[in-house]
Amino acid sequence: MSTEAVEGVDRRRALASIAKQIALCRECALARGATNPVPGEGSAEAEIVFIGEGPGFYEDQQGRPFVGASGKFLDELLRSIGLDRRKVFITNIVKHRPPNNRDPLPEEISACRRFLDEQLAAIQPKVIVTLGRHSLQRYFPGESIGRIHGQPRRKDGFIVVPMYHPAAALHQQSLRRVIEADFQKLPSLLARALGGEASAAEAPPVAPRPAAAPAPAPVAAAPAADPEAQQMRLL
Repeated sequence: MSTEAVEGVDRRRALASIAKQIALCRECALARGATNPVPGEGSAEAEIVFIGEGPGFYEDQQGRPFVGASGKFLDELLRSIGLDRRKVFITNIVKHRPPNNRDPLPEEISACRRFLDEQLAAIQPKVIVTLGRHSLQRYFPGESIGRIHGQPRRKDGFIVVPMYHPAAALHQQSLRRVIEADFQKLPSLLARALGGEASAAEAPPVAPRPAAAPAPAPVAAAPAADPEAQQMRLL
């Protein structure tokens, strides 16, 4: 077996071990109210990792990330730039669904942090894309997603690209265009990273923006028939 194949097996084993730990974790209260843990899914050898906020209703039911309406939009975005979700890795900053899709609490994010740290250490991606304001805060505390979305920065050894959560576009059409435009930047950025061009000294800088992108408008209450709709307010 080649060195690359051995490394791939080791990474898959590491991710499987982390998933088992997540299923057993009781360091915060989220697991007690959840149906299934949602550790994440995708390739153990992914060059790019997408980090959302937390599982929603459908994710909790299936134990998989991004399988509801926002997940379908994410799949569209990936296809638009020639990526297959099986070749990337998709996860969240918390691994169990917060009750009623509320914001994850600081202590819950802290309890799950080691799992995400271990997943990233196992995968060793070139690029991380944060989806939504809560995953943004993991890397850039105090920053506004409206100011820095789509602008890559080097952080903790990774190239990190902040983006709006796909769910934000489901209720504000102008953000859909913003997200689509930001995704179009990923292929060239990933190519540069794979080519070794984006070193610590050469990582793409963040240019000042002349104006902030439109912030998501307040969302009206969703019909009870759509359990995922509550999640839109988080973004």
